[in-house]
Amino acid sequence: MPRYTAVLDACVLVPVALADTLLRVAEKGLYRPLWSDRILGEAQAAIEEIHPGIDAAKRFASMREAFDDALVTGWEEREPGIRLPDEDDRHVDAAAVQGGAQGIITANVKEFPVAALKPPGLEAVHPDDFPLDQLDLSPPTLLQVIREQAAHTRRPPPAPRDLATLLSRAGVPDFADEILRLMAAPLDGT
Repeated sequence: MPRYTAVLDACVLVPVALADTLLRVAEKGLYRPLWSDRILGEAQAAIEEIHPGIDAAKRFASMREAFDDALVTGWEEREPGIRLPDEDDRHVDAAAVQGGAQGIITANVKEFPVAALKPPGLEAVHPDDFPLDQLDLSPPTLLQVIREQAAHTRRPPPAPRDLATLLSRAGVPDFADEILRLMAAPLDGT
């Protein structure tokens, strides 16, 4: 059973390199991802706006298939009782509560202040901090994730160091720097 359950906000599902890393970490069992149809719809719309002509539906269908227990339903009834600085984010908090999550992985942490999150103990975690936490738990696993991700990425296939650059551009520069540091001086057995 994963140690931590987190809702992935749409903003972390749009950059393909970041979403791929987060989902690969989940595949390794370090945490359990959650989302709602609304979150996936927002992410898909954003991708299609940024990259007209891309079939983002395939990507989200693959995610649903790979994580068949990640979809949170029934969150809608919880939404009206949630107060956040941006009311358009209430559905994310509602999905987290309904899904029993401990965290919301979002680049918009200011929109999820601790005092406003329901229930107490739910936290908003920046996508740069979350993989660093996972890296602290299992450096070899995260390095393996990066190597596997680089090996399976196409057009063109990047080296792991190039993937770190892509991740930095996707909003996780501290994580990318730490990956580069660890690859320069690998741990025993990695």
